[in-house]
Amino acid sequence: MEKLISAFPANITEALAIAKAATFKRPENEIRNIVICGMGGSGIGGRLVGAWVRDEIKVPIYYAHDYTLPAFVSENTLVIGSSYSGNTEETLSTIHEAIAKKAHIVGVCSGGKLQEICASNNFDCVIVPGGNPPRTALAFSLVQLLHIFSQLGLVSSERLNEMEAGRKLIVDNQTSIKTEAREIAAFLKGNVGVIYGTTAYEPVLIRARQQFNENGKLLCWHHVLPEMNHNELVGWGGGDERFASLFFETEDMHPRNARRLEITKARIAQMSSKNLVVKAKGNSRIERSIYLINLVDWASLYLAEIKSVDPIDIAIIDYLKSELAKF
Repeated sequence: MEKLISAFPANITEALAIAKAATFKRPENEIRNIVICGMGGSGIGGRLVGAWVRDEIKVPIYYAHDYTLPAFVSENTLVIGSSYSGNTEETLSTIHEAIAKKAHIVGVCSGGKLQEICASNNFDCVIVPGGNPPRTALAFSLVQLLHIFSQLGLVSSERLNEMEAGRKLIVDNQTSIKTEAREIAAFLKGNVGVIYGTTAYEPVLIRARQQFNENGKLLCWHHVLPEMNHNELVGWGGGDERFASLFFETEDMHPRNARRLEITKARIAQMSSKNLVVKAKGNSRIERSIYLINLVDWASLYLAEIKSVDPIDIAIIDYLKSELAKF
């Protein structure tokens, strides 16, 4: 896992090269909405990209993390199937449904059944390097999704330049990132992690939760401001020293959310002394997200080391899949 996390900047470079060589057919019909289908490490890429382009893209994006598509999907829908292995059963189910609904379909995978479906139906499909845990291949889905949107005229190609800037940012700050990551790991050990940030960065919080779940074998949850101020903040009346809150701060927070965060931190501090603030670096939402993603990747690895658990092991998921195969 250490080697795979270390490879993240190089993965971005390779992904950009793959994107540069990829072209896509123009949809026959006007694209009025988008559905990105994917699960786990493949699915989070869609949510991240959706958050990054939300202030630019003119059509709504929906995320399918299940077996079915929403009723609105039609010939005016762009459906992107993102499955690192190409064999994710939920994603394959949605792609078959998208075919029946005559949607414009694009695949992103390393092979498997998704590649076969795309080839047999003459759908565009971007092939990325395979063989690693999906959660370590995030760079490939991020770059390819941005490139698909750019090629279809939905967003500017500048977003890909921001990915390169994010790569450079984490390379230049790798020493300090690892130092802070060790502090985060030590902070979370033995506690229930609670991860907070703003709505614009919720996919980053989800990714953080997933990494602490899979790599660090840690149960935790996340919530966002301002929504948590309307419900979860009251729940902190039952908070205690079991809970360790990790706050992600970014320079682009709405002023009202920045003030909300200060009030929220003060209230939570009355119930638990375990509170840590992480401040993102970067000049754009993409750069700040890449910075936080890399920071948490390292923190999840160091947490696994502290707990003496295997960050690669996902035996319970493998068991679940084997049981489902009998159904």
